[in-house]
Amino acid sequence: MKQKSAPIAKAAPSRLQRELSAGILELIRAEKLAPGTRLAEVALAERLQVSRTPVRAALKLLAGRRLVRVGASRGYFVTDTAPPAPKTPGKPAPADTDRLFVAIARDRRSGRLPVDVSERDLMQRYGASRPVVQRVLAKLAEVAAVQRKPGHGWRFQPIIADAQARAESYRYRMLIEPAALLEPGFQLDPGWAAEMRRRHQDATRQTWNETASIAFFEMNAAFHEGLAAASDNRFLLVAVQQQNRLRSFANYDWTFGYQRVLVNCREHLAILDRLEAGEREAAAALMRSHLEGASKVKRVTDDPANGRRINNSK
Repeated sequence: MKQKSAPIAKAAPSRLQRELSAGILELIRAEKLAPGTRLAEVALAERLQVSRTPVRAALKLLAGRRLVRVGASRGYFVTDTAPPAPKTPGKPAPADTDRLFVAIARDRRSGRLPVDVSERDLMQRYGASRPVVQRVLAKLAEVAAVQRKPGHGWRFQPIIADAQARAESYRYRMLIEPAALLEPGFQLDPGWAAEMRRRHQDATRQTWNETASIAFFEMNAAFHEGLAAASDNRFLLVAVQQQNRLRSFANYDWTFGYQRVLVNCREHLAILDRLEAGEREAAAALMRSHLEGASKVKRVTDDPANGRRINNSK
């Protein structure tokens, strides 16, 4: 009599398969994919920054748990019922995203983070979930700070990282930004000016912390780009936009103190005052003085003049 062979134990899903399975379900939920939507391996591999083989294994794992279904053509499809939400919150908290954003900016500016990275690299380095990393990369891509590499991974774009480059950037800006205010076609949009005034006034009243630097830089960039756009000179606008992209990492990780935030806001508002009064020559002189003063500011940790400490804790 033949002995029955012992059943082969089914291998447990690998960590990568579990992570990719969760990532696929998150994509289905986030993009609200309709029942019956085909889950293409190539597209998923590109979105999840891996090869097709582990994606196929993750889809097979989900099909075995009836979280996706296998079609007649042996492809995988969204089920008729929405995948269950994870036990932990699926949507990253804004604070988590902002903290990672600042940490990446700090490490990239200091050279601790390489030019080429993948989502997995960032997840492992910062102990962050894939949705948080994906949100940060999407936000960085919006401001052209990173670019998706063909096939796999991301590449950080050039930044102003050293003292010499920073000084050259400010000298360049002192040439073009005051000149933009004196262009023949310059025309200030009253609605834009009112919105800028409100945002700057709000910034001077908020409680400062590490992640507030993100909103502050975006407001600051919008101010300088808005004035360049008002010049009606497309080349000046492109030049200012390029400088803002290069400056982004140096300013997302703000280390110039809270006092400098207040000074920036006051100087921006003074420039607006002159422009709204039709005094463009005076506004241009203030812009040059503003940029010259900013170029001389040193990085600090404490702001004793205001009794506030920049919170650099994660």
